[in-house]
Amino acid sequence: MFRRNKITVIGGGATGATTAHLLALKELGDVVLVDIQPGVPQGKALDMWESGPIEGFSMKVVGTNDYEETRDSDIIVVTAGLPRKEGMSRNDLLKVNSEVVYDVVEKASKVSPNSIIVVLTNPADVMAYVAQKASGFPHHRVMGQAGVLDSARFRTFLADALKVSPKDISAFVMGGHGDDMVPLVRYSYAGGIPVEKLLPKETIDKIVQRTRTGGGEVLSLMKTSAFYAPASSLADMVKAVLLDERRILPVISYLNGEYGERDIYVGVPAIIGGNGVEKVLEVDFTADEKEAFKKSVNSVREPLTLLSVGPKA
Repeated sequence: MFRRNKITVIGGGATGATTAHLLALKELGDVVLVDIQPGVPQGKALDMWESGPIEGFSMKVVGTNDYEETRDSDIIVVTAGLPRKEGMSRNDLLKVNSEVVYDVVEKASKVSPNSIIVVLTNPADVMAYVAQKASGFPHHRVMGQAGVLDSARFRTFLADALKVSPKDISAFVMGGHGDDMVPLVRYSYAGGIPVEKLLPKETIDKIVQRTRTGGGEVLSLMKTSAFYAPASSLADMVKAVLLDERRILPVISYLNGEYGERDIYVGVPAIIGGNGVEKVLEVDFTADEKEAFKKSVNSVREPLTLLSVGPKA
């Protein structure tokens, strides 16, 4: 008997609900939206499902407060937690969101022991680590979303400066999902042409800085975290897993010796397919890039030492 993919989205806020809708629109599977608030996921899911005849999708969307309804999910997307408010850093969210993520992942993973987990909740690199500990899953079946989003911002700004379609921009961002992230200019291309050949250095430097603070820019304007681009990024990752696309995407992956780092989740390019993170890809660094990446990794390690599930300094 044919079985559709089943996708659980934990967190019925702006990001989670937008993600759920996108997943249904893309017909990637039936969607279960989970939230702690009674009626909220049920109402949002019903509203989405009723858009199916208009949008032309056949997938079922249901909302629940009960993890039993998520049983046997193929993939679990975690957006639950407090969003960043103006004046807050991602690390300010550390304690409360680590408790939330541990709790929801522990519950969801018990009823879907063969699933793959994708974590968005900030600080995303640290929360991916928490999710792996809560689930006990192999590291390759737990990943975090940040690089896809950060790279999309980088590509958007480069395309705008060049006055070309972002479809023709190839670029990626490594490191932690924070102000120390590392947009790799040397590996950035417009239609196969290095962007360094097309834009002056001062313009590229401004774009790099805008990319690093891209989330904060949105936050300062609407006084809450971004959700459209993050949701699109999650949907892209879910699609790569469920369709076994073996896409090369910059995602938060566990490092076990790659780049000289161990026991940490951080943003790197990886092959994403049906088994989750199929392989971490190592790129050559210049001395400056290596130093920047190391600084970014250290910015992830520091908050990890504050967690009961993390390594101690």
